[in-house]
Amino acid sequence: MIVRRSSRFVVPLRAAAAVTIAWAAAGALAACATTPAPRTVPAPSAGRIPGQAFLDTVEQRSFDYFWRVSDPRTGLTPDRALSPTFSSIAAIGFALTAYPIGAERGYVTRDAAAERTLATLRFLWTARQSPDETGAAGFKGFFYHFLDMKTGRRFGPSELSTIDTALLLAGALFAQGYFDAATPVESEIRATADSLYRRVDWRWAQNFPPAITLGWSPDSGFLPYDWRGYNEGMILYVLALGSPTHAVGPDVWGEYERTYRWGTFYGQNYLAFPPLFGHQYSQVWIDFRGIRDEYMRAHGSDYFENSRRATYAQRSYAEADSGGWLGYDATTWGLTASDGPYDTTVVIAGRARRFRTYSARGASFTRINDDGTIAPTAAGGSVAFAPEIAIPALLAMRARYGDNIFSTYGFVDAFNPTFTLPVKLYGGRVDPTQGWFDSDYLGIDEGPIIAMIENYRSGLIWQVMRRNPYIVQGLRRAGFRDGWIDQAPASPPPPPGSSSAAHSGR
Repeated sequence: MIVRRSSRFVVPLRAAAAVTIAWAAAGALAACATTPAPRTVPAPSAGRIPGQAFLDTVEQRSFDYFWRVSDPRTGLTPDRALSPTFSSIAAIGFALTAYPIGAERGYVTRDAAAERTLATLRFLWTARQSPDETGAAGFKGFFYHFLDMKTGRRFGPSELSTIDTALLLAGALFAQGYFDAATPVESEIRATADSLYRRVDWRWAQNFPPAITLGWSPDSGFLPYDWRGYNEGMILYVLALGSPTHAVGPDVWGEYERTYRWGTFYGQNYLAFPPLFGHQYSQVWIDFRGIRDEYMRAHGSDYFENSRRATYAQRSYAEADSGGWLGYDATTWGLTASDGPYDTTVVIAGRARRFRTYSARGASFTRINDDGTIAPTAAGGSVAFAPEIAIPALLAMRARYGDNIFSTYGFVDAFNPTFTLPVKLYGGRVDPTQGWFDSDYLGIDEGPIIAMIENYRSGLIWQVMRRNPYIVQGLRRAGFRDGWIDQAPASPPPPPGSSSAAHSGR
């Protein structure tokens, strides 16, 4: 299920759904790359991995994206910068995750982070919820995928997005758990985050039960596609299962797993989803290390280890460079949904090359979608899974491409060393020797980068969310056992300051 869509290259809603179907259909075809015999992924390094000081810089610049470009009055975070754009609900969820990290790292004071967080949650809570085509921010507790940066209302024909709402709520619940002081501001953060979560009617979104739909539009109704795995939708189902007000039944997890595909790609045995963002988004907030549902227990793995293998497979794919793209090697890799240079097919060195603008790039045994465009967030968002290869990749890309790729807010969305055509571009620019470079930073890139680096360094987000009763309940109802989930309280009380009475009547 491809949720990532950006403001310059917005994929029309039905086209995005068609991409989803294309991924599923392509799963019946064999991948075109040669895959070596299975091999074991090395254990995480016990020693100090080089690049720790660089991670300080990466985290702070990614934090600066959310702090500087979000509206301090409303908390609305733009989909991208530096291009003018609308707000992305998913980006707001990542912003709410970034603010506590900034407080922990000393980028801003705790009080400043709390004030920004509360302004964001207040705005979202009071924003109009209505089935009208215009004038509302959402309906049934869900929010539209994109909101107008000035008004906070639905932007254009964007859909009421279940997954983007889930990413927003995950950020809100992390903020709820982090801001635990007995102050008026932090108490209101906890109450408002709780009310936002309790308001969402997950059962209403089960248009074809038991699965949950991708979205709904006031002008055309429910989308005819549902969330089935494996993809970024895990966080959505855990939140829907853990809801104290509108919980879905535990049969949704079996339906989600029904389309899982386990196989081998470049020596790694794992559950496939070609773009790396699908492995990263849910694990920003949920610590899947050592906890297993029935599927992963049967395969002797867990979702964290699965993502680790997917990361190694992508690195090996780039190192082999069977597609013959420029720049690919063991330290320059990473395919995920991202911008791209241009929609065209050209002949380069006697070989036809198909380039794209926005595309859900990825590589696995189910499908390969690769036009030579690398997205640094693919490696950055995988730092927690495989720091021993992800950190050197970030260092190498920075060293090789300098300010073309790493500047004001850290890493730009994407670059393509193969594309050097002198054409008028939709976005970005071409360096005649180094290729195409995006000129924008995306909130849904910056979020996984700062969050997963912090999880690698301190485990902050995972530690806070492991105490969240809704996450614990959702995981247990999905059938997760073992590890830390077995040690969590059997019937956890509501978090302090989370009374729904604080915002009754909505």
